[in-house]
Amino acid sequence: MTTSRTRVFSLYAVMFGLFMIVGLFQSWNLSLAILNLCLISAIMSQGVNIQWGYAGLFNAGIMGFAALGGLAAVIVSHPPVIEAWQAGSTGLLVAGLTLLATLLAIRIACKKITNRRLRTLTVALIVALGLIIIRQTYLPATEAIEAINPTVTGFLGGLGLPILLSWLAGGLLAAGAAWCIGRITLGLRSDYLAIATLGISEILIAIIKNEDWLTRGVKNVIGLPRPVPLEIELQQSPWFMTLANRLGGDIAPLSGIFVKLCYAGLFFLVLLLIIMLSERSLNSPWGRMMLAIRDNEDAARALGKDVVHRRLQVFILGSMVIGIAGAMLTTLDGQLTPVSYQPMRFTFLIWVMTIVGGSGNNRGAVLGGFLVWFTWVEAEPAGIWLVDQLTSIMANENPIRQQLLQNAAHMRHIAMGVILLVVIRWFPRGLLPGK
Repeated sequence: MTTSRTRVFSLYAVMFGLFMIVGLFQSWNLSLAILNLCLISAIMSQGVNIQWGYAGLFNAGIMGFAALGGLAAVIVSHPPVIEAWQAGSTGLLVAGLTLLATLLAIRIACKKITNRRLRTLTVALIVALGLIIIRQTYLPATEAIEAINPTVTGFLGGLGLPILLSWLAGGLLAAGAAWCIGRITLGLRSDYLAIATLGISEILIAIIKNEDWLTRGVKNVIGLPRPVPLEIELQQSPWFMTLANRLGGDIAPLSGIFVKLCYAGLFFLVLLLIIMLSERSLNSPWGRMMLAIRDNEDAARALGKDVVHRRLQVFILGSMVIGIAGAMLTTLDGQLTPVSYQPMRFTFLIWVMTIVGGSGNNRGAVLGGFLVWFTWVEAEPAGIWLVDQLTSIMANENPIRQQLLQNAAHMRHIAMGVILLVVIRWFPRGLLPGK
């Protein structure tokens, strides 16, 4: 126990030292910016840890749940576009009700009709009729919405509520999607589950990218409200000008530091709450049952445990945490950029965080989020500095030196590979492994 606590303290002390080095030798604004993204990454890693570390679920669709969290930030916080609602809301409502009626009719037909051929024919007719009605109402409605001032809006907007509510909404939206996905995929083997979740994630991203009436697509949604003051507002506030004078610093950098500290405080509170709830659940009878299912599924099933239902629970919980982190990231950026959702950032890196930190250990998941994202950001400038020092004896016009400096930006990929190989070789269960 003492050794474990010493390792936890030592590793977190190293991370604190790295942030201090960035603040002292680069800038405190950059150090705090990295810290905020590390906090969000740690929350995403915690969501994956709940799924993989608790129940052994290999979810390769992290990107889709993070994008749903970002979508929730737009739906909750962006002011509604009244003209767009007037132009196409009726058609969308009719299309949505038709879709629900079609699904309900299919379910009833499958239950009531026993003849196989008649059931197949009936379902085919219901689907065809539903698609015709949806096409006749959905397409004109979306075209009308996207035609409303497309350079600025061209979409429905949101509810105009405080953006902090979108963090909860992002978790609920991701949880709802996880319930639908889990009902279909959790009966699959782990490799098929990974393929299925990856494919569904790509479908979700494609919808967000192409449905302009919902998210403006590749035109992005910008100018989302913020839960903290704007820098320009702080610079014009008498109390902040007085504070800047007392500190003896430039007001512009200090306003950026203050805003980033406010974000860090909010993100840290959410991370702390999630860790506390995760620890309680892991140490409860429910958590011990999940670990039993992870370690020996057949034995758990033989003891009467509903394995699929329990896996659905943990899949929903982990996806909810990822959705919350996705909404937080969009809040920090102040915009929704659908093209930025790439598997490298929102799936591969998050898995590396969980593996490096130690699956099944909440502190390890947080440490992995901090270490991997810090390395991902700082590997590029560190690589450029290292190459510059090693080639300083060469002339600036030397083509070899120029080529090495240009390729130094790709050091982050090499660094990720080295970290992953080192951890797998000497710490196969992660830096802070679970019990």
